[in-house]
Amino acid sequence: MLSPRSTEVVRATLPVVGGAIGTITDVFYQRLFAAHPELLRDLFNRGNQAAGTQRQALAGSIAAFATALVERPDVRPDAMLARIAHKHASLGIAPEQYEVVYEHLFAAIVEVLGDAVTEEVAAAWSEVYWLMANALIETERRLYAERGAIAGDSWRRWTVAERVEETATTATFRLRPADGEPVAPFRAGQYVSVRVPLADGARQIRQYSLTDAPGARERTITVKREQGDPAGEVSNRLHDTVRAGDVLELSAPYGDLVLDGHDGPLLLASAGIGCTPIVAMLKELVERGHSAPVIAVHGDRTHGTHPLRDERAGLIGKLAAGTDLTWYEAPERPWPAERTGRVDLSGVALPDGLRAYLCGPLPFMRAVRAQLVERGVPASAIHYEVFGPDLWLASA
Repeated sequence: MLSPRSTEVVRATLPVVGGAIGTITDVFYQRLFAAHPELLRDLFNRGNQAAGTQRQALAGSIAAFATALVERPDVRPDAMLARIAHKHASLGIAPEQYEVVYEHLFAAIVEVLGDAVTEEVAAAWSEVYWLMANALIETERRLYAERGAIAGDSWRRWTVAERVEETATTATFRLRPADGEPVAPFRAGQYVSVRVPLADGARQIRQYSLTDAPGARERTITVKREQGDPAGEVSNRLHDTVRAGDVLELSAPYGDLVLDGHDGPLLLASAGIGCTPIVAMLKELVERGHSAPVIAVHGDRTHGTHPLRDERAGLIGKLAAGTDLTWYEAPERPWPAERTGRVDLSGVALPDGLRAYLCGPLPFMRAVRAQLVERGVPASAIHYEVFGPDLWLASA
């Protein structure tokens, strides 16, 4: 909880700091990478930095946390903190790195806001930072301990046992531990980080959802080749160079978008490569004999771009009350008109007590969430996962 005096100062200065937070984060990253180029080379996603999305995510999270402290002082934004902590743990963030961030972030605040940063203002915003940082450090420490890992290091070498071409732009990699030791369980919906050496000597890290059943003795990821400008450094490297017999470095599993044992009706909604955590969830539901309705919703461009299409359909068919609803924007074969175009839930019957899990591009998830809320599904029953920087708060 923020102290009373700091609460007053933060409330008074939030419009100024919030209005400049985008510029502050730009200056912060410039300072950080000038002092620590190894962080950009081996830790931060260079593609997201080039596109500016990581800056937006940082700005959004800081502004959202500060706003929560002054508007809802008795309620800590644990959902946001948990999502960030899981991502940090998957990257191997260590407690001492928060001191480095603090140094360069507050230097950036002073540079951008100048004389407006009085001693009192600096003290109040320092309190905001360390409330957020210490909450993350503690959560990350617990996550590492649960996995038997030293803080900042849960990496393990895995051998590619098989590579399967799913579509023209997606490939599945089945991996087994290179050391032959047992594989720890994970929760359906979680992801692993993959650390890949690149041609320029950098070791870049990306997250990929696991598509195995939670008790599997291997790790399976499906990777989409990311195009555009900048193109996906890691996804392209995996597609272009990794074959059966090669070795990859994977983190322990992390992620907080997981099934919670709810035995009531579920809606699992995905778009594009967002189907990957949903496939793992479907496998868990099949294994535990989930008998309540499960509505599996997916949106894709065409039949040919839909990854894991047959596997997903087969799993839905094994459920006692599974419904497969797929929309294609440009179907390559005869397809129902009511499911041609973007996902539209207006004609879908939604049972009472529904819980929803969403994964895919942000516009897709925003649209589906809005439709669900409009239909009376409580916001607390709608959970989501974002691939890459979490821009939900940044664009709110």
